[in-house]
Amino acid sequence: MTNMRTVYVNGEYLPETEAKISIFDRGFLMADGVYEVTSVLDGKLIDFDGHAKRLQRSLDELEMSCPVSMEELLAIHRELVAKNDIIEGMVYLQVTRGAPGDRDFVFPDPEETPGSVVLFTQSKPGLADSPAAKTGIKIISIEDIRWGRRDIKTVQLLYPSMAKMMAKKAGCDDAWLVEDGVVTEGTSNNAYIVRGGKIITRELSNDILHGITRAAVLRFAREAQMVIEERAFTIEEAQAADEAFVTSASTFVMPVVELDGSPIGSGAPGPVAARLREIYLDESRKAAI
Repeated sequence: MTNMRTVYVNGEYLPETEAKISIFDRGFLMADGVYEVTSVLDGKLIDFDGHAKRLQRSLDELEMSCPVSMEELLAIHRELVAKNDIIEGMVYLQVTRGAPGDRDFVFPDPEETPGSVVLFTQSKPGLADSPAAKTGIKIISIEDIRWGRRDIKTVQLLYPSMAKMMAKKAGCDDAWLVEDGVVTEGTSNNAYIVRGGKIITRELSNDILHGITRAAVLRFAREAQMVIEERAFTIEEAQAADEAFVTSASTFVMPVVELDGSPIGSGAPGPVAARLREIYLDESRKAAI
C-alpha cells in the first residue's frame, strides 16, 4: 500500500512528488490567494455548496478569477477523494492570482496570467470520533493583530500559526483572539459560549470568518429550539459561562473546557456542545454529496 497521494495542479492529476508551482506564483510571493477546506465523511463531501459559495465570495472580494468553474471544482474534489480512497479526511483547495513570470506588487492582467488552482487530500481516519471531542480542549487568549478583512479566507495564515504555537508553548491546544476587549474568533474556528441554555457567538462582519460550519450549526440549533444571541463576549464572560465550544470544517463542534487556566463550567464538555456535535454530524452525513 503506497501512501503517495494524487494531487491536482492546474488541470493535471499528478503524484504529489511531481507537483510543481512557479517560484513567481503570487500565492508564494504575496500570500495572494484564497483557500477552502472541505471535510469528507463516509467518502462524501460535507457542505461543499457552502464552501464553493464562500470561495466565490473570497475571490470576488479580492477581484480574483478562478480558471475552473464551481461545477468542475466539485468534480475534481470527487475525483481526488476516489483516487486517494479518502473515507474520512479533508480536501484542501487553493486558488492564487497565478504566476506572472516576475515579482510586482501590481496585479497581473488576468487575461494574460491565469490563476493557479491546487487541490490535495488529507486522510484523517477517526475524524468524526476525535478523542478531543470527549475531553474538550484547553485554550489561551491572545491579542488579535491580524489585518481587518478576516472575512476573506486568504492563505496569509502567519499569525494564526504563531498563535497555535503560543498555545502549544503554554501547554494548551489553541487560542482565542481578543480585540477591543472582546473575542473575535479562534485561530482557525469560530468561538461560542453557553450561558443559561443560550448560545452566544459573535455576529458576522469583516472581523471574523463567515464559518460554513458556523452557519450550519446555528441553523440546526435553531431547528432544535435553542436560543441564539449573536454578539461579542469577553474572556471574563467566557470563563464564567456554563460551556464553551468552537466550530470549524475539520473539528465540527469541539468543546472548550479551559480558558487561560480557568475551567469553564464543570471543566468537562457540556451537554449543549455534545448535542450540537451529534446533530451536526448526523445532518451533515445525510446531506453529504
